[in-house]
This record gives sequence, structure tokens and C-alpha cells, in this order.
Amino acid sequence: MSSASWHARIACGGEAGAGFLVSERHVLTCAHVIRDSPRAPVAVSFPHREDLGAVTAAVRAHGGWDGHGDDLGDVAVLELEQAVPVRPAEFAGPEDAYAEPRPRLLVYGFPKGYREGTLAEYRATAAQRIADEWVQLEAWSAHGQPLAPGFSGAAVTLADSNRVVGMVSAAARASSGVRNGRMLPTSVMARYWPPLGDLIPTPGHQRSAKERLRALVDRATAAGVADDPERLYRDAVGPFDPPVPPEGFGSLWSAAWYLLSEVDDPDAVTRLADRLAGLLEAPSAPAARAPGTLPVWSPILIEIDQSGEGNGTLLVEVSAYREGLRHLVGSDSVAAGRVRSYVQERVDDAFSHLTPGTDELLAFVLPRALLNWPVAQWECGADNPTPLGCSYPLVVTDRARRKGGLRFQLAQKWEDLDDGATTVLHRVECGTPEKPNKLRFRLRHGGANLAGFAAPPRPERAGSDAGVTHFDVSLTVPVPMLLWPRTGCEDTEHRDGACCRGSDFLDRLAAHIDGHPPAELPRTILSLRESADAADEPEKHWARDVQLLWDDPRCFPDAPAAASQSPVA
Repeated sequence: MSSASWHARIACGGEAGAGFLVSERHVLTCAHVIRDSPRAPVAVSFPHREDLGAVTAAVRAHGGWDGHGDDLGDVAVLELEQAVPVRPAEFAGPEDAYAEPRPRLLVYGFPKGYREGTLAEYRATAAQRIADEWVQLEAWSAHGQPLAPGFSGAAVTLADSNRVVGMVSAAARASSGVRNGRMLPTSVMARYWPPLGDLIPTPGHQRSAKERLRALVDRATAAGVADDPERLYRDAVGPFDPPVPPEGFGSLWSAAWYLLSEVDDPDAVTRLADRLAGLLEAPSAPAARAPGTLPVWSPILIEIDQSGEGNGTLLVEVSAYREGLRHLVGSDSVAAGRVRSYVQERVDDAFSHLTPGTDELLAFVLPRALLNWPVAQWECGADNPTPLGCSYPLVVTDRARRKGGLRFQLAQKWEDLDDGATTVLHRVECGTPEKPNKLRFRLRHGGANLAGFAAPPRPERAGSDAGVTHFDVSLTVPVPMLLWPRTGCEDTEHRDGACCRGSDFLDRLAAHIDGHPPAELPRTILSLRESADAADEPEKHWARDVQLLWDDPRCFPDAPAAASQSPVA
């Protein structure tokens, strides 16, 4: 077994599973095995090299699994604290697991009672994937070790060569009497971590062409010159080769890897690489975004919601987007008084996942009742009192707007705004006599892309449209941007000829945003917040408490769905 010293045991919190070394410092495993990593250390040990002891590891890549859907993206990459003197695993071709007759597959895992590990024998039922993600495994015989908790993350290898063809991600429950499980093929795993594609054989494609394509994908992604991977894929393969899969491509790399692993035509690789090289060499596509061009946002998503426990606890999840994929940084139930510090710590961690050469964007996804939270005034950290909103472009968005038909309409609206549209402000004054339903009509049909409120969200005065506020209405129509002052007029009726602070706010705001591209608005608001913070009396500056709700669903693509409970965990 000296040739299999790369088998690893993973311990994290209350979870124990398997993994396998793919470079001197990187180990692959299932994301659900290290689900406690935001709160507990990750330890990696090698049963065939006990002299190495347990090596601390950090999560460096994540497939997006969050335990709340269909278990998609159940992949994690661990980076060891130091390199280990162990030869990494080697990989077989993607189709070798499905040859006829079906080859015997070995799995080395760590079920309860087998700390040193044990082997199970399986085979692939068919090459057909379930949900385009998994291949079903079935027991090689009616006897022997079944898959069980502790096998998650284990390499699936060809028995005759010990080369890896996949990774165990799930198994049937023991009580069902069924002896099968699921394997993530290596070709699927490479979608979530591009460097893995360099290690997996791709028959029919020369190594030099493959390496050139990978390098060009990295450069094009960093430069933001290839934002339509589906079109680039279709141009490369032509009309008769495998079509774009129904779920599309979440990134340029996923399109390139699909071409390498699913398309037999080697010329398609050359065509895609040549197209990317041309985009990078074009004068309109510099290596990095030039001043004055539209930003290429790399969002950090901070999702906060009520826990339902009724004890002041909130659910907080921090994620980072890279190449269209969502990487979970931290997720926990947090006491309301600790939310700020939890977010500060996880946002710092999230920056390591962002794509170089793009623009960072902090986006707080909040329930409607919390949309006026002063998140832009939260300090960057315990050692840095600078407000988050003065350090980074920062926006909020309404959790309810991230689903259903409204999300689709918002995406369509942004497609229209990309055609050279400029910001058009629709003013909603303090104490406006306009009925909320009339505001709804005007926002939907009046061509506005920004609704500016003179007062912060609050309950409407009695008798107005069954309690529905003007602000509530604006959240139900596809207006992609809303702005308001977090604090506003004390007297919305403006009796005795009182001056309206809200009207003054909208007047000043219009002078800064009218005619600007909507995609630039987060950066414009950052500049205003910085000016307010630098004023002699910051608390009196008109822009100090500006709150921006900014919704571009294309910046926050839905993460791969994941199951509410992992069958192996």
C-alpha cells in the first residue's frame, strides 16, 4: 500500500471523513466533511505515514454545498499548513470507470471503529450522471464492507492501477438494505477547482493545448473580457457538437472544462483559445480594468436572516464569488450582539477568494425589516475603525427579491441597462399624497431605474392602502436600485413651513448620480460616504447615512442547490 500513501483521514469538529492528496499541499474531500471549519480546526493525517502526525489545513476552495438543497457542489480543497513528503494521487481517464466489463473500484474510508481505515469494493452502475453531478455506485458483491459514514471524501480508484476516477459523496442509509452510493467523477470535480483539470487525462487533447487554454481562461477571467461563456462555447464547437447543458455555465472555466472533457474535437480547444487570445490582445480589452470603464464586480455576499428561534439569534452566512462560483466562507447561528464581529472576521477571510483584477463589492442580503440597518457604518475590524461603507462599495438587497419572477425581471432590466442606459431618478418625497398603487404603476411603466426616497422606510400613516407603504411597493417592481437616507425628517407633514431635509437629500443626490451608468452606482456612493466621513462634522453631512439597495442578479448567481441532509453525514 506504499503507493497509496496519499489516502488521508480528515477530522473537523464532530465530523470524520476521508480525502486524498493531489499535490504536496492540497487535499480533496467533501464539503460536508469540513462543514464545521468556520468554528473548528481541520486536521489531516495519512494512515500509511503515521510519522507525519496530524497536519493542520485551511479550506482554500469550496464547491458551494450548503446542506440546504440537493447536495450539489459537495467538494472542498484543503491546503496543508506545510508540504508533506508523500507522492500525490494519480488520475485515470474520465471514462475508464465505465469500461466493459465494469472494472472493480476500491474505496479507502474511515467508518466508525476503523481509525486506521478499511477498504470497500464497488463498481459504477452506468456512465449516466444523476443531475449531471453524480455516478451511481453499486456493491461489487453482496458481502464485504458497505459504504458508511466515514467514507465521504474517499478517492474511488481502479483496483488494477490505483488511479483515481472519482470521490465518494453519499451512500444509501444502512437501514434501507441497499448497498449503493454516489461518486463525484473527477470531470465534475474539476468544474469546481480548475487546477484539478491539469491533473486529469483528457484523451484527444494535447497537453500543450490544454495548458494554453487554462492560462488564457485565467487571464481572460481576471481581465473581465469574456462574460458570455455560453456564446464562446457555441462559437468553439459549432452547431452540431454537444449543446450547452441546460444549467448553462457558471464561469468561463466551466465552459472550457466542459469542452475539454465532453467534446472530442481537438480543434474546438484551439478555436476557443484563439478567441480568448484575440479578446485579450484587442485594444478594448486591457489586462486590467482601465479607469473610466465599467466595474467587473466580485461580490462578497453577507446573508442575514431571523433564525426563528425567538431568542435574538440570527442566521449569518458569508460567501465569496469567484469565476461565477460561490464559495462559502462561514455560516452560523449568531447572537444579535455578535453579528457585527462575526461579519468582520468572515469578510476578511472572503477576500482571499476574489478574482484578481476585479472590483470588490460587499452585498448585505437582509430581511425587509432590517434593510435600514447601519451596516455601512460598521467598522472594518477591531483594529480598523474605518466604516465598511468608506472602505468598499457596499450595498444592501432585500432577501425576498432574490427569487421567483421578480428576480427574472430584474435580470432582464439589467440587460436593457447594459445598452448604454444612464441613471434615471424617480423621487418619492416625504409625506407624498400619492397612493402606493399609483407609485407601483409609475415605477413599472415610467422608465425609472432608481427610486430615491426622501425619508427612511417606516410604517405609513394610518389609512394608506391597508398599511402597504410606498417603500414596500417599490420592492415589488423591477426597479434595480433604491436610495434613501437612514435618518430623515422628524415631521413628514412639514407643518409651519419646515424645511424638508429629505428633499435637500434628493437634490444633492441627483447632482452626483444623474447621467451616470447604473453599474457604477456602488462606487459613486462609496465616494459620497468617504466625503462625508472626511467632513469637519461627519454626523451633519447630508450623505453620511445614505443607504443603497442595488440588485443585479447576474452578480449574485444562485449557488448550486444542496441537500438538507447529506446521506453520508
